Amino acid sequence: MTNSVEGRIPDSIKGYEEIRNYLEPFEKGPTGRKAGPLLKQVKPGENKVLENIEEAIIKSGLKDGMTISFHHHFRNGDYVTNMVMNKIAEMGFKNISIAPSSLTTVHEVLLTHVESGVITNIYTSGVRGKLAEAISNGIMENPVVIRSHGGRGRAIEAGEIKIDIAFLGVPSSDEYGNASGRGSKTICGSLGYARVDAEYADTVVLVTDDLVAYPNFPASISQTKVDYVVKVDSIGDVKGIASGATRYTKNPKELLIAQNACKVIVNSGYFKNGFSFQTGSGGSSLAVTRFLKEEMKSKGVKAAFALGGITKPMVELHEEGFIDNLFDTQTFDIDSCQSIIRNPNHHEIDACMYANPHNKGCIANKLDVVILSALEIDTDFNVNVITGSDGVIRGASGGHSDTAAASSLSIIVAPLVRGRIPTVVDRVNTVITPGETVDVLVTERGIAINPRRTDLIERLKDKGLPITTVEELSNMAKDIVGKPKTIQYTDKIVAVVEYRDGSIIDVIRQVK
Repeated sequence: MTNSVEGRIPDSIKGYEEIRNYLEPFEKGPTGRKAGPLLKQVKPGENKVLENIEEAIIKSGLKDGMTISFHHHFRNGDYVTNMVMNKIAEMGFKNISIAPSSLTTVHEVLLTHVESGVITNIYTSGVRGKLAEAISNGIMENPVVIRSHGGRGRAIEAGEIKIDIAFLGVPSSDEYGNASGRGSKTICGSLGYARVDAEYADTVVLVTDDLVAYPNFPASISQTKVDYVVKVDSIGDVKGIASGATRYTKNPKELLIAQNACKVIVNSGYFKNGFSFQTGSGGSSLAVTRFLKEEMKSKGVKAAFALGGITKPMVELHEEGFIDNLFDTQTFDIDSCQSIIRNPNHHEIDACMYANPHNKGCIANKLDVVILSALEIDTDFNVNVITGSDGVIRGASGGHSDTAAASSLSIIVAPLVRGRIPTVVDRVNTVITPGETVDVLVTERGIAINPRRTDLIERLKDKGLPITTVEELSNMAKDIVGKPKTIQYTDKIVAVVEYRDGSIIDVIRQVK
């Protein structure tokens, strides 16, 4: 089969059940009904608080072959995932499927559990470090399934991922399971990804290092969703969970990219009172927010909302009156964590409300502008954010394809080359976001507009912008660093990349 982005999808994939080929961004609609957890009862006087992780595993009814989940709000400061998996391995369980919202370098210990057969399937948005390298080199018998944040929420809600037990780290909880993203030891802000797991898992175990008096309100996760609560010494490293300082770039290349991206937004037709936007946490993306701030001030423009992972620059705009609402699925820094506590219009939302394409209207559908990054973008505007120039997995799908499809204007910001590696190429290694949902590419050497967007081409001409074609940008990259060598792969598929609707948009093969 060949899909609309010319990805070679085989007729069958070992360890992956149904092949549904990607065709168009909104071609595949939902069917059936929402999944649901088991009905359970807690009677008056019954105690949810358990002594330790081992007791929680026993009480949860874990069996070989089950699926368990974790969240990544603690990022590189997470202790919970490794703590739980080490105990599961120690207790002798095998053939466990894990469904974390994402995995980072701190989770490299999971490689031991893959090698020993404790973990046999992984469903996630991304994976990094030694575990990712081992997966790329074929260590797993079954392919990892990569889903976007909205796609993961959709798959859980549709029952395609059936979570038997969710082990959810929370900065604070009371004895009945009302959980918050702030505690006396740690703070992570929004628990947007964890909330989906708590809603649909058959058994929910909260792991906290701050057991507080009842009631712990306002609660991100409600007591009605929680089976057990376990107090441990520490759920994570505060410095890895939320950084105290946001990185403001001083790189001239990143600043030029951001400045040009801002000019695109201002002249796009979407920059007006009541517009909405999402930017990321990278250097260029943060700089775009700062440049936008100056334009909003000078032109008297206010935004209705900002969405996604919330950062300090967005909080500053909100508190200065330039953004009415912040919708937060993942909080990136201390300032933003504190903002969600003190600002009533800084709203915590779950991943389904954020970007699930198969509900009655996710917030991403209301986005005017989104700024996104890329490891690679090709001359068809397809974007890769997961495999490096060597073909090794080293990133995450995240909300990339979700917001590109749902927004009115999707802008990719990326340098033309990184070191000796081209960013603009003839064909990306792995398609995460299809080119038909990408509108503009901004590099330090020029701006390319997708030919599909004739309206943008008309609006942005004669605005003093360095507009060129994506083919010309690709040629510039080749002139600077040459054409990269073709990556050699085996036939073995190590990961399946699902589009947000559950169809397959690409596969990742084992590197030779």
